[in-house]
Amino acid sequence: MSASTPSTSPAQPPSVPLDAEPFPATGKKTDRSNGIEETPTQFVGNGEAHTQRSPLFSSPRHKKSGSLGVNGTSKEQKPPKLLVQDFPDKSGQRLTSLVFDDKPKPQRTQTELVSGRRAGARWDRSQYVQPSKAIRNHPLTEALSIHFAPFSVPLKRRLQTLMVLSHTLSIALFLTAFFLLCAIPLFWPLLFPYTIYVLLSAAPHSGTLSHRSPFLRSLPIWSLFASYFPARLHRSSRLELTRKYIFGYHPHGIISHGAFATFATEACGFSTLFPGITNTLLTLDSNFRVPFYRDYALAMGLASVSRESCENILTKGGPNGEGMGRAITIVVGGARESLDAQPHSHLRLVLKRRKGFIKLAIRTGADLVPVLAFGENELYEQVTSDSHPFVHRFQLMVKKCMGFTVPLFHARGVFNYDVGLMPYRKPLNVVVGTPVKVVQVRKGEKVDESYVEELHAAYVTELERIWEEWKDVFGVDKGAELKIVE
Repeated sequence: MSASTPSTSPAQPPSVPLDAEPFPATGKKTDRSNGIEETPTQFVGNGEAHTQRSPLFSSPRHKKSGSLGVNGTSKEQKPPKLLVQDFPDKSGQRLTSLVFDDKPKPQRTQTELVSGRRAGARWDRSQYVQPSKAIRNHPLTEALSIHFAPFSVPLKRRLQTLMVLSHTLSIALFLTAFFLLCAIPLFWPLLFPYTIYVLLSAAPHSGTLSHRSPFLRSLPIWSLFASYFPARLHRSSRLELTRKYIFGYHPHGIISHGAFATFATEACGFSTLFPGITNTLLTLDSNFRVPFYRDYALAMGLASVSRESCENILTKGGPNGEGMGRAITIVVGGARESLDAQPHSHLRLVLKRRKGFIKLAIRTGADLVPVLAFGENELYEQVTSDSHPFVHRFQLMVKKCMGFTVPLFHARGVFNYDVGLMPYRKPLNVVVGTPVKVVQVRKGEKVDESYVEELHAAYVTELERIWEEWKDVFGVDKGAELKIVE
């Protein structure tokens, strides 16, 4: 074997001995250096003045962090890598040559995320105090294997727990208040007409959003709710003010805490990331038949998920009176997907046969925006269908008859860390993807099924891109996969 080295300038690195095993005669360049080094793009923070750019890339979990320039490129100028060319000549002999490869290597493209404000920063005044030794070694703690919360918990954490507990029990609290008032005859002349109004009101699906209260949505207490987990909103691209949008939120989880924190309040800075876009989170129509709670939900900007409500919101209001600049958020998987909300496992999305929101987008001319919430399924533990198949069948039967189901779940408690209905304190990172453009059909025309399938495939592709691009950054368990089911 003969070897020849090209002429090099003094600035080039010295040659290395050819003591490696011979390469096959393929005629391709083979990199004998340490391998191609990927350089991540910049992760931008766009919150308040005190908000850091993002601690994610500096975390030990992220393997791609390093010394980065302004645009995510390496600050150090590395010398060209030494490559080996191995190829046969006309006589059949194998020739090996050393060359310096100074051509730029293809790098994995990565969408730049812009993050909303860090919720709860203004409440950050004290540090967490560990439980005392007496509490940790208490006989009751050891017998029940329950870790109780210490008495010296900072005020911020107590307020966070109070806000999440209030939201979780909001329907029960409003119902209790209503029935207590019903027990007082003095309030009957007020409660009777109010009950009739609740049953006949068209506000949840009128599309006017007349009960929406920006003041209530922007209260500082919601930053306590979002910082409990904590929750963070990230944007892949800007949204045009001249379009309307349908946000598809995935996964449902048990209670969809991430959807409420990011789309029903301003705790995560939705209006800052998407200025000029009026977004409405949709929920079951039956929730607006609960006295007192329906007024609270309407003031928070929620609306019914019925077809009439969706079309009214996307075709009324806005600068042009036809829904321009409006958006709705639908938790596409629904109650069926909540039964698959298992922590530390594959992300199963009930989406394969869910195409009603695609047809809605075609009829209204709204672009489709996939949204993936990393950590939503990690907030609760629930009974698995494999270990309790009869319970799972009963839940499916309730879902078919009643339209909703009740997962058998648990997490932590108010005063302990092991048993209760409070969600775990796990990070929620809600990533809003790039919109899928939709062409509106004329009124009265039939929606082409092939176009529905095309948009559905593009929507799933964007979801998969978000998953593959950010699962390592946001701490998804190793080996977990995104699965589109049903």
